[in-house]
Amino acid sequence: MNTSDFSKTLVPTRQIWAVGALCLAVSDALSARFNPVAVQGEVSGFTRASSGHCYFTLKDTGGQLRCAFFKRAAQTLNRDLKDGDEIVAEGRLGVYSARGELQMVVESVRLKGRGNLFEEFLRIKAKLESEGLFDPSLKRDISPNPKGIGVVTSLQAAALHDVLSALRRRVPHIPVVVANSPVQGAQAPLALMTSLRSLYDRDDLGVILLVRGGGSMEDLWCFNDEQLARLIRQSPVPIISGVGHETDFTIADFCADLRAPTPTAAAELCAVSREVLLDSLEALQDDLTGAIQSGLDTRSQTLDRLHERLGRPSTFLSKQQARLSLLSQRLLPSLRASTKESEYELAQLKSRHDRAWREALLDKRRTLESAQLRLGLLDPALVLDRGYAWLSDSSGRAIMDATGLKAGEHIQATLSKAKLSLNVLEVENLKN
Repeated sequence: MNTSDFSKTLVPTRQIWAVGALCLAVSDALSARFNPVAVQGEVSGFTRASSGHCYFTLKDTGGQLRCAFFKRAAQTLNRDLKDGDEIVAEGRLGVYSARGELQMVVESVRLKGRGNLFEEFLRIKAKLESEGLFDPSLKRDISPNPKGIGVVTSLQAAALHDVLSALRRRVPHIPVVVANSPVQGAQAPLALMTSLRSLYDRDDLGVILLVRGGGSMEDLWCFNDEQLARLIRQSPVPIISGVGHETDFTIADFCADLRAPTPTAAAELCAVSREVLLDSLEALQDDLTGAIQSGLDTRSQTLDRLHERLGRPSTFLSKQQARLSLLSQRLLPSLRASTKESEYELAQLKSRHDRAWREALLDKRRTLESAQLRLGLLDPALVLDRGYAWLSDSSGRAIMDATGLKAGEHIQATLSKAKLSLNVLEVENLKN
């Protein structure tokens, strides 16, 4: 035996794998060693195919793992995953032979640190919704001009500064009462309820703002408290929630009469701004001034027509004198014969003419004075000076009778020298 033959007998024969067979063997080895497996990481590149299957990459600082989440299992998701979600995925490791890549077939997903909270949020939401706490018919309209505004938040919260700045800018004429409460942590729900009750006991508020800045679900969790939700629905006045940012939703948002996307938006929705009210008042003043001026113009035209009909007394007298002169010339022979009689008759005629003219002038003057008096009596200011008041509803429309008024409704009374804001205590229709 030569040396080369001896060497061949010492070297073992190496198995040559087909690619597919090797991928299958590695997959089997992984399955036997690891499966089932749970992996924690951050979602990246999540997509949902038209088939309903989902694909994403699970990564951390040490590596990344491709994941397939097939339609049957992906249907259990309450929402699509998004890049940046921190999750714990459970499933089975294997090799995707078509690409020769390590792959995890995901069977279930739980949001790390949020999944349990989100499930609890959905549970509370479903429970309260079934009890009717979110019924749209329970939502109350927000008064455009509340007598006072309550704010429940933390004195240290940046949201409070934003809210107060917006209120000072828009409605500086409306008083604001702040009830301090922590808005994060285990003790926050009880503190929020205590602050709300303190505002419920007041009778000088027309709306309450429940506000807090943005944060994680854990930060906002106190606003998902079931007892707080029930207390919100017991509020004697409408409540506007402004919790978190526009994409944040809490149970308090569903129970409130109105949900604002941010705390500042809540301040903007709680009342009509002073500028809008002043513009409306100016428009009403313009309408009233125009109506009065129109009335004055109409009566001035009437006076002008009366004056034209009356004419100038001197013109009337000149005509009469010309006629008298003509008659005198025609009847000169006869007049000379009865001069004294004619002069007497002339004097009588002139006297009657003067008296008739004076009486006609006096009658026209009386008519003029009467028209001026009636015009003056139409001045709304005189009516108010006599102790009357002009009533209007919250939108500025005049109240002609009690039809449609309800107890508790806000109205306004305009007096001669002041305006009063009133609340209707009782409506009693008088019998004819």
